[in-house]
Amino acid sequence: MDILEYVEQHSSPESEALQQITHTTHIEMINPRMMSGHVQGRVLSMFSQMIQPRRILELGTFTAYSTLCLAEGLTPDGVLVTLEHNDELEDMIRRNLALSPYGEKVQLVIADAMQWLAAQSAADSYDLVFIDADKREYSAYLDAVLPLVRPGGWILADNTLWDGHIIESAYDKDKQTIALRNFNDKVAQDPRLEKVILPIRDGLTIIRVKP
Repeated sequence: MDILEYVEQHSSPESEALQQITHTTHIEMINPRMMSGHVQGRVLSMFSQMIQPRRILELGTFTAYSTLCLAEGLTPDGVLVTLEHNDELEDMIRRNLALSPYGEKVQLVIADAMQWLAAQSAADSYDLVFIDADKREYSAYLDAVLPLVRPGGWILADNTLWDGHIIESAYDKDKQTIALRNFNDKVAQDPRLEKVILPIRDGLTIIRVKP
């Protein structure tokens, strides 16, 4: 048994719906590792339940595993808007959302995240935003979502340690690594934000927008 197996065994289990999504993602997708997975999924659910958001925005749906985890913490009248750029995933996403009662609270939008965000107004505020889309656009996503997050609201950003590449000189020319370094520096230097990077899976940054 390794440490991850130990952690999984001592964490709350996945629901049947999430277990099924895990199974089909590993069978049907080329890169199933893009899915949040059991432990990170429980972390997302726990954060959402602590915050109890009425409105959640997710950038990057993939196969909707993280979507359903985040939706577990929504208020009874809450809604989660999730954006996915790859329209080839739409049928699979809708099928996976239908596996869970939380799927009824999810609004799937097939669109380019930056184009969609540019059309939003501060009146459409969110309590919680989860960033897990194109790593090269993370800094731009942050600038675009900040006006949409209520004062005291939260932003979670996935993959911010990038398999450890973030501190490895061998990846100094890798565009995704460079973009994530820039994002991490941008967050660290912004006085409007409280922040901490958790070394969970591929790195999860927790950001609170100061009131």
